[in-house]
Amino acid sequence: MTHSVVFDLARLRRSCAQCSLQQLCLPAGIGQDDMVRLDEIVRRRRPLARSERLFRIGAPMEALYVAREGAFKTVAISDDGEEQVIGFHLPGELIGLDALGSGKHRCEAEALGPALVCEVPLDALEEITHAVPGLQLQLLRVIGRSVGRDQDHLEILGRRQAQDRIAMFLHGLSERYHQLGHSATEFSLPMSREDIARYLGLVIETVSRGFTRLQDEGYIKVRGRQLRILDPVGLSAMAHSSIDLHPAASGIA
Repeated sequence: MTHSVVFDLARLRRSCAQCSLQQLCLPAGIGQDDMVRLDEIVRRRRPLARSERLFRIGAPMEALYVAREGAFKTVAISDDGEEQVIGFHLPGELIGLDALGSGKHRCEAEALGPALVCEVPLDALEEITHAVPGLQLQLLRVIGRSVGRDQDHLEILGRRQAQDRIAMFLHGLSERYHQLGHSATEFSLPMSREDIARYLGLVIETVSRGFTRLQDEGYIKVRGRQLRILDPVGLSAMAHSSIDLHPAASGIA
């Protein structure tokens, strides 16, 4: 009997490692039976190809999703059809929280590359969160982090200096990778420079120049989409500064 419990725990840890669901269940102190129930309600979906949509604007909310592999961007579409990138979702982060208020999605989620997601049906999740109080608290914490990222995005767009926007973006990615159990100083950027530009309210040329300048000044080293933060303290200081540190880099376009 003891052997069975250990095996189940190991299996669950492998299947939910570095995942928002892992943050929900394993630290919550829930029992073995409840952990098995949670694992059973999670449905594995088919793989998604690059640029495939997970859901579209106006679609009813039926589940929450977790990027098991790959990353996603969420986009809003203006009346004239222009896309605005409003968020990125790394492997292990919840997707679909935009529909919690109205019950319908207000944005579209698009795979940035080949991806695999876990689907958590809302009705089943509601049932188990009522049965496991600790799980409710963990879920609120994960939702709170998502709200915090939205607030960070607004703060980024409020910065006048393009360089500060880029620094805040990279520092935020670093913190998120760390929360998911990855290296905070060396990681891959799953999104393109164009997506970063649309997220930051800049043009792609400004983003490219900003990366080059940060590299020349010794904050980062970048090769393609591989990024290494060489000066985490300096990058954090730039990201959290309320003043313009680079007056020559104010050309936001």
